[in-house]
Amino acid sequence: MDLQGRVALITGAKRIGAVVAQALAERGASIGLSYAQSKEEALAAVAAVERVGTGALAVRADLRDPDACAALVDATVARFGRLDILINMASVYVKRPLDSLSHADWDAVVNVDLRAAFLCSQAAIPHMRRLGGGRIVNFSDWVATSGRPRYLGYVPYYVAKAGVKALSEALALELAPDNILVNTVAPGPIVAPPGTSADEYAAVEKATPLGRWGGEQEIAKAVLALVDTDFITGETIRVDGGRHLR
Repeated sequence: MDLQGRVALITGAKRIGAVVAQALAERGASIGLSYAQSKEEALAAVAAVERVGTGALAVRADLRDPDACAALVDATVARFGRLDILINMASVYVKRPLDSLSHADWDAVVNVDLRAAFLCSQAAIPHMRRLGGGRIVNFSDWVATSGRPRYLGYVPYYVAKAGVKALSEALALELAPDNILVNTVAPGPIVAPPGTSADEYAAVEKATPLGRWGGEQEIAKAVLALVDTDFITGETIRVDGGRHLR
């Protein structure tokens, strides 16, 4: 897909999302971004895109609310007149012991990580059909796409991210006649979470066959590849430095 004049919507404007936004903008796409609480980061991402020379929009959206998903898509289309690419990156990653896990804890993760990906896709599909095609890139996790859990305390997250892979596959089949390609990126050790100690950082490096953290640009490269392709759909790409091999 040639990105000149195209429009991409990215849910989640922090850190990696901002880098992906700039990479798409450098190819000529205008960018819609959603954020929940991180308004300053979202506005910084908008400014970075605008410096590249394309249009940008930041929309506050609580993706736990089903209505917010459709409203986010509508706001993007209202601003730019079209929607070619949807990238579902928004995620909740919280450790919670199983014995203290409540239904509210479950919903807080699953409704953002999985349900919102479906609802945003559902809202975007008619606009892509009108244009004769499009791209949807969903975000899972290297653990969930490797077939077995590895860490305690992340039951809703693991289930939601495994569901994202299944969602992409199902949508890819449903939408193939519409030339809407749907794929999944499953990040591994890309950027260390806030509060990561030096020992924890080094342990991840040691456990990763390539021996290092990847950095945000590796995710941007994967997204660009899945946007560029005209023949890959229903696929999951683990961007994890070979982490799943151990």
